[in-house]
Amino acid sequence: MAENLFSQEDKTRIMSAIAAAEMATSGEIQVHIENHCRLDVLDRAAEVFETLKMHKTKERNAVLFYLAVADHKFAILGDSGINKVVPENFWEKIKEEMGKSFKQHAFTEGLSNAIEACGQQLKAHFPYNNKGDINELPDEISFG
Repeated sequence: MAENLFSQEDKTRIMSAIAAAEMATSGEIQVHIENHCRLDVLDRAAEVFETLKMHKTKERNAVLFYLAVADHKFAILGDSGINKVVPENFWEKIKEEMGKSFKQHAFTEGLSNAIEACGQQLKAHFPYNNKGDINELPDEISFG
């Protein structure tokens, strides 16, 4: 069901936002969407983070955007490398902006804008190095 809430155009737009954000950074961004979250949303996001092996990036600079659409829950989870350098309350501010978009049923726009903002921070702290940077994680949206 979660996958069906996003058109192919929406999915392409989100994946394009990920690819664009990652072009200027060694950081990694992933989006995981599922219907229900039976746990605390941050606990579930942490499980998904581990399942997707996001904690194994070289610089520990991966970020997960997690959505449980039927339960109206979402979270942003950054790894230790990025969390050390982003401004205080950075993730909460992005989450707040996403929530505004989500309330207007603009899920793709909210996600894309959040990914772009995340990419700016990743770029500032983990700039792309053309001598060895590789895409460590897939840009495709994962569904649960």
